Amino acid sequence: MKLHTREWGSGERTAVLVHGITFDHRTWRRVGPELAGRGYRVVAVDLRGHGLSPRGTGAGPLERYPLEAYTEDLLETLPTGPELAIGHSLGGIVLADAVERLKPARAVYVDPAWRFRQWGLDPTTWVAEREATREGLVAHNPHWSAEDVEAKLDALAHWDTDTAMALAAQGSDLPAAPVVPSLVVRADGSTVVRDVDTETLRARGFEVRTVAGAGHNVHRDDHEGFLAALDGWL
Repeated sequence: MKLHTREWGSGERTAVLVHGITFDHRTWRRVGPELAGRGYRVVAVDLRGHGLSPRGTGAGPLERYPLEAYTEDLLETLPTGPELAIGHSLGGIVLADAVERLKPARAVYVDPAWRFRQWGLDPTTWVAEREATREGLVAHNPHWSAEDVEAKLDALAHWDTDTAMALAAQGSDLPAAPVVPSLVVRADGSTVVRDVDTETLRARGFEVRTVAGAGHNVHRDDHEGFLAALDGWL
């Protein structure tokens, strides 16, 4: 499936960005221009079932949104061999699966939800986010800008909740080893990349950095802290 994309910049180097569940390319609305200003052509996707990308087809949620379909969509849509690939949460799961064939020079995984099932997280609870209000989002995300809040509300309106239902029936795990030089940027007190995961990832060859005070949406909670965590990787 060809995905909807948003581009910033026209540099000779390419960076690709993959968002997490319930959002779309606008999660990178500050990161994309920042990378473009550093000489990248930046390509951000809307995953299937999100934003302006098509919905999956099939008899049920699992048939429409298997994890391997997200991977194939990325490979069909994105240029092979980018200088940099960044994936957040679900995007981190998909990027890790695609990385061997996508062939980025470097990969960055932002609080990747590799072990969401092992830690007892239930994606079906995210369906309730469709009822989120502007006031509720502001209260739960005090560091978000008004633009981020509005983008989230609109992304939820364009999100197929069957993606969460399908994810609840699937699972993933920590990568055995980095295929390319890889950085994991985790939230402070992350619920998906816990301390024991950090130790395992470092032992397997990943660099892991934590952004103090940031929640799961690291790049939105603390934009400057996120960029600082990318020092040496851009």
